[in-house]
Amino acid sequence: MAIRNIVKIGDDVLRKVCRSQLNFDEKLHQTLDDMRDTMYKAEGVGLAAPQVGILRRYCIVDVGDGLIELINPVIEKQSGKQTGQEGCLSIPERSAEVTRPLKVTVRAQDRYGKTFTVEGEGLKARAFCHEIDHLDGILYIDKAE
Repeated sequence: MAIRNIVKIGDDVLRKVCRSQLNFDEKLHQTLDDMRDTMYKAEGVGLAAPQVGILRRYCIVDVGDGLIELINPVIEKQSGKQTGQEGCLSIPERSAEVTRPLKVTVRAQDRYGKTFTVEGEGLKARAFCHEIDHLDGILYIDKAE
């Protein structure tokens, strides 16, 4: 596996809307594996494709209960509210208060193209929302209070 460079704020790639991922091939699998290793090395809880310079709709999340790969994710349901500190591997050494849903249900595909749904509450819901925002060129600082 390879550790990828994490794109930092100021790079235009972070502000672009990503295209759908259509190919569920070895190249995607390798990139997801690289993203996993990169996220863990950086001690993050999520990483989106544009953060490693790829304008495709996929991201990974691990809030401590196992890695979740989300390809072409869509938030289908959300409820409640939570406000808390957020940071981002693309915006080092900064954080801000952000309000997000308390619970979300996300529909996505796995690395083989199979559709699934996953629910997140608390930190997991926050991480899902944060990473999916990256796929639309939105950074947490855009939502900071």
